This record gives sequence, structure tokens and C-alpha cells, in this order.
Amino acid sequence: MSKKKLVMIGNGMAGVRTIEDMLKIAPEAFEITIFGNEPHPNYNRIQLSTVLQGDTTVEDIIMNSWEWYRDHDIQLFTNEAIVKIDSEAKQVISEKGRKVEYDELIIATGSSSFILPIPGADKKGVTGFRDIQDCEMMIKTAKEYKRAAVIGGGLLGLEAARGLLNLGMEVDVIHLMPHLMERQLDPTASNMLKEELEAQGMNFIMEKQTTEILGDERVTGLRFSDGKEIAADLVVMAVGIRPNVQVASESGIYVNRGIVVDDYMQTSMPNVYAVGECAEHREMVYGLVAPLYEQGKVLATKLCGVETKPYEGSIVGTGLKVSGVDLFSAGEINDDPKTKSIKVHNEFDGVYKKVIIRDNKISGIVLYGDTKDSSRLFRMLLKKEDVSGMTSVSILESGCCGGGESSDVATMAADEIVCGCNGVTKGTIVEAIQTKDLTSVEEVGSCTNAGRSCGRCKSLISDILAHALGDKYDVAAKKTALCGCTTLSRDEVVAEIKQKGLTSVKEVMNVLGWKQEEGCTKCRPALNYYLGMILQDQYKDDRDSRLVNEKMHANIQKDGTYSVIPRMYGGVTSAQDLKKIAEVAEKYDVPLVKLTGGQRIGLYGVSKEDLPSVWEDLGMQSGYAYGKTLRTVKTCVGAKFCRYGTQDSMGLGIELEKKFERLDTPHKVKMGVSACPRNCAESGIKDFGVVGIDGGWELYVAGNGGTDLRAGDLFATVKTKDEVIELIGAFLQYYRENANYLERTSTWVERVGLDHVKEVLADEQTRKALNDRLDKTLEKYNEPWSETIENKEIKDKYYQKRDVPVLV
Repeated sequence: MSKKKLVMIGNGMAGVRTIEDMLKIAPEAFEITIFGNEPHPNYNRIQLSTVLQGDTTVEDIIMNSWEWYRDHDIQLFTNEAIVKIDSEAKQVISEKGRKVEYDELIIATGSSSFILPIPGADKKGVTGFRDIQDCEMMIKTAKEYKRAAVIGGGLLGLEAARGLLNLGMEVDVIHLMPHLMERQLDPTASNMLKEELEAQGMNFIMEKQTTEILGDERVTGLRFSDGKEIAADLVVMAVGIRPNVQVASESGIYVNRGIVVDDYMQTSMPNVYAVGECAEHREMVYGLVAPLYEQGKVLATKLCGVETKPYEGSIVGTGLKVSGVDLFSAGEINDDPKTKSIKVHNEFDGVYKKVIIRDNKISGIVLYGDTKDSSRLFRMLLKKEDVSGMTSVSILESGCCGGGESSDVATMAADEIVCGCNGVTKGTIVEAIQTKDLTSVEEVGSCTNAGRSCGRCKSLISDILAHALGDKYDVAAKKTALCGCTTLSRDEVVAEIKQKGLTSVKEVMNVLGWKQEEGCTKCRPALNYYLGMILQDQYKDDRDSRLVNEKMHANIQKDGTYSVIPRMYGGVTSAQDLKKIAEVAEKYDVPLVKLTGGQRIGLYGVSKEDLPSVWEDLGMQSGYAYGKTLRTVKTCVGAKFCRYGTQDSMGLGIELEKKFERLDTPHKVKMGVSACPRNCAESGIKDFGVVGIDGGWELYVAGNGGTDLRAGDLFATVKTKDEVIELIGAFLQYYRENANYLERTSTWVERVGLDHVKEVLADEQTRKALNDRLDKTLEKYNEPWSETIENKEIKDKYYQKRDVPVLV
């Protein structure tokens, strides 16, 4: 039996979810072709705000990789829009003239930002906030300009404003209404939100209507209906969305506000369906993901020939997280004479709860600052439960009887929604855990889709895992998978590499059955590190698997520029190097030249395009201020100059830095060498600290001067610098071989125990073997530093041919 030809116009969340559901029901039934007008595979638009805010990367929000399409034999055409649907020939025609026949056609074109039809809306610097291109435009603009105006005080506008603040811009939010998010929040909750966001740096201009965007070619400001004006270099329109219906309308399909569909998502044209934000069902167009996934499930089942209930519309519950503040609302938000409300307003803790009761049933919910009861209350609203026999306290608080959070999970009904975005219930999650031996939130997400959209339900999924696994949970918790691409732990992966003689990142993924063929940003750098640690000098570093800062040999800053920090051994420099740095700073107009905490000079604000030339002109080694390696060895001036110094701290510090520089480690490593117990080099809070005393040195390990401040533990007292170097080498190699990737020495020592490490390194033969393996590894770093930057292949790959976006 030949496969039916299915074509989908649009490559967004709702459409691709429909395809995913179809593949689960009838994986061999269709020959699938998808057209998308963006250059990316399907990504999570809900998470665009986190990309703009710098909390995540474009790569992290990809939901279906290129490999997913290939693995399912889906023909994907990106950067190619469909301009016509020929219903008689049953084919679609793209803007490039490509014609593809269909038996069934899905229109999933989504929506676009609504741009206010006012004078100046077409000027440079005016954008919506809808896709990756919009994010890139805002990030690029923030590097050059500093004043932004966001029109619209809804969720999207506030998320855009938060992101622009993170990019260093001054932000005005202009809103037509007297309250923010007036569709989701009542005035009390709205005012609480406004006060919080003002404290974060946002400026609000309320009850203002924008009538004109000022400027010549580029925006310079806004004018309001009352004649007042403000300055702006960037204008973000966040006043709503407009369904993308043009191709449907021009092809003769009935369109109102959206593409009109019936209860099975059928349009007015035979064999043509619409789903998502472009579809209008019973005069409703939905902009939240949960109802769109409900539509997609009905459509997938219908197309696969399986009897299904019709889609009858959705009651939407909006779970949001705006700039660190938890919000939830559903149903009615404002009181009227026929309703009664239960309200709690705790100004001290910033918590507000309101439940509206109509005819003894919950008809509306507004939660601000504490949303843990949102799922339970929303279920009560959907089921129209009679609350007449309940107290106000028992309605508001699930744990009112002292059950606590674990009790909340235990008493949740099986049909209670855990993941509102994807409509996943507690019962579905528990069944998947029990039948498929799931032990992590990532595995639950891969199996059920729970937590794959906004991600707010992940902590609840974790609680359900703990409850469902019972006594087995501790065992499962100890075995933490390397990432969601595999069920194997760090120790299991390392053991498999050694046992099977695996020699490359790709080979590890293929042999060990990685779920994602290309891995992810979490496992690729880890595998690259483990292979280098195991194979020592025989391993050729896989730069494709390096984190972006390591690829760029510079540290990305919040405005998208980079910091360049050359190596200064032990904090010691020369007039010649100072002159080089000054000349480069002048040549490239570097905005900030600063002494760093690691006793070096940093050049801040260097553009991505200038990085190779900056390094070439400097002619200095990188200080690896971005690397998972030895960052710095901080020193005091020592006995050569200081009247208190008992040892040559500078000499030892420089020797240590030259020996261990560029050594790959599980996380960054910092050292300090002080010439006396006055500890001017802060040796007591370094990963490895050395303090000079009369007749020798004290060695401290596992210190941390960061957020999780930890004083180093006294590890040993030795007499000579050779003993210092031997112990540091053995300690570093034992840490390299046993720590998890991205685990600092402070965390590692607390996990394995200081006494254990001391016991291991007390044996002279063990120390020698560890140092031998370390020296073998160090041999691979003997090539000139210049080759790692000036090698043409690397330059072409990472700086020229590949347009690495600043938002990674």
C-alpha cells in the first residue's frame, strides 16, 4: 500500500506537534513534506524571551533537530514560503516555483506580530517580537544604541523589556490601558507586578496611545496622542498577533479573523486543514500553546483514520513567569455582583491569591507570587466542582491539613493536569515512569512531552518521580544521566569509552545509542573532555564540541560583544606587552580596558568579527578566561620585594602557570601563591592555594571565592617547590579523572571527601602514576598557541563561513 502524501505549510510548534502525534499513531502512513519560511528547524517560541534575556541559547530551544526530520523521512524545505494552493491539481507552489502534490494538506502558518499602522512604523529600528530574527535584531541594536521603547504591557512586551534591560538598554514600556496584563490580572495583582518591575529598572508610561514614530530613516522617538514625546533608538511592538492567512485567503479558503475550521480542523477546502494560531475555531483564535496542541491531537487522529472526539474549544489557564515573578490566571479575573471572591493579599511576602466563585463553582483564578496550587484550582474550575461544602482555606491551600508538598503530590488525582502546555496528566506521567523505568525529568519529557514547552512544571514532575519511585528514588537520583540524550551516567559513559576503545564524540554517540544523533550543548563538551582525559595526547580535540566561548577564544558579554584577556604569567607583565595591549585597544576602539581579578588586563567590548585580528595583533597567549582549564595563578610580589615574604611566590606562580596552562579540566581552576600567611594572593579561597611559611609551603585545596564561598582545606605541608608541583599535579589529575564535567573542585572534594583524596595521594607510586598520565596529556598542548587561532581551517569554520550568532 502506497503512502499518502501529506504536505504542511509552516514549521512551528503546533504543526510539528501534529506531525509528532501522527507518527505515534501511524508512523508509515504518510510521505511528509514540510515548508518553513525561517532557516531553522522547529523551535520553542515560548522560550524566545529567555534567549533575549541571555538565560539560554538558540540551540537550546530547538525542539526537533535536523536529524529528527531525517530520521522520520520528512522532507523539510526551510527559508521557502508557499504562495499558492492549487486545489484542483492538489498541489502547493512555493515562492521559488517548487510544486509539491498532496493528498492531505495542513496549514500551520502561525501568526505575526501586529505592527501598529501609524506613521513611521516602517523605519529602521522598529520590530515585533516573534522569532529568532527579531531577537538577533534587538541584540545587535543594543550593542550600538541605549534607549528602547516597548509598546504593549502584556506578557510579550514585559518579557521583551526584561531582555532589553539585560542587554544594557534603558527601557520605557508604553501601555494603552491603566493596568499591565489587564486580560490576565486584576488591578491588585497588576499593581504588584508593576512595582516589582519598576524595582528591576523598567519605566512605565501608562494610558498613552502612540500616534507616530519619529525619525528620518531610523527611529529617534515616539509621539503620543496628547502631543508628548519620548526618545527611543529601538521600538518593539508587542500589542498582539495577527494570524498568517494570506496564502489561504488568496487560494479561495474561507477566512475571517483566522482560517475558519470545523471541530476536526477542516477548512472550507476539501482535504485542507488548519491548526495553530492561524486557525479560527468557533470564532476563537488561540495564542497559547495548550489549546493549539489539543487541536493538533484531534487533527492527527482524524488524518490517521482513527475515530476521535471533536475539538470543542478550550478553557485557557495562563501560567506565566514574568521577570522572576510567578503568575497564574484562568477564567474570570474581575468580580461582578453575582460572584463571591476568596482573597489573600500578603504584601510582605509579595503574594496575592483570588478565587472567584459563581453558583458554588470556581469561575476564575488569579495567583501572584505563589502558584503551587494552580493545577488543583484549574482542575476544579474545568470540572465545575461544587465547593459549597469546602472552607475558604481548603479551597486556597492544598496543604492546609499539614500534608506538605509531598502530600500534595500523593493526593493529586490521576486526571489532574501537570503540564498545562501539553495537556499531560499526573496519571500519564506515573504510568510512563512505572512502565518505562523513567528516572529523570528529561526522560519523562521525552516520553510524555511534559515540561517540553515553558518548563514551569519540571519541579512538579520531579516531585511525582520521587513519589512514584518510592524507595527506589534515592538509587535513581544517584544515577544522574549525563543529559537527556542518554540514560547513561558519567561513570557509565567513561567506562564504556575505556572498555570499547571509543575515540571520538560521534563514535561514542553512535555506539552508546544516543537519542539525539548530534547530541546537545550539555553532552558534547562533556564527551569531548572525557575522551581527552582518557586518551591523553592521542586524542584530537573536537572543536565542534567546544562551548562557544572556547571556540571564539573570548568570553561573550551580555551585550553580545566579547572580552579578550591575554595571559600574564603570575600577574607579571612587561613594557613590551603593555604597549601591544595599548596599541590594540586604540586600533580597535576597545570601549573598556580593565585590570581583572586574576591580575591581568582585559579588553572588553570587542566585536566577534574583530576577534581573530585582535589576537593576531596582540601576539600573546590567551589567558583562557573563558575556558574549563587553568584560568589564573594569582601571586603576591613575594620575598624578592616584600619585607614579610618568606618564599618566592612569583617564581613558583609563573612556573605553575606555565606547566599547567591550557590543561583541560572538568571546570575552571584557579590557583594562588602567597609568600607568607598574610595571604595577599587569596590562596585560601582557590582551587589550589599555596602559602609560604618559614622553611616551606602550606597547600590548600577546594577553595571557592564565588557565590558558594568556601575556604580551602589544608591538604599538606611540604618543604620544596618540587613537592608542591608534584602534589598539585597529582591532585589535578585525580580531579580530572574522577569529577563530573562542570563540577568545581570544591563540590568534588565535598562529594568524595577530603580524607579520601588525602589517602589516595599519600601513596608515592599513585602520585607518580597520576603525574605520568598528566604529563602525557600535557604533551598535546605543545603546539604553538598561534596555531589554535591562526589555523586557516579554524578561522574559516568559526569566524567566516559560520555565522555564529551573538546569542549563543
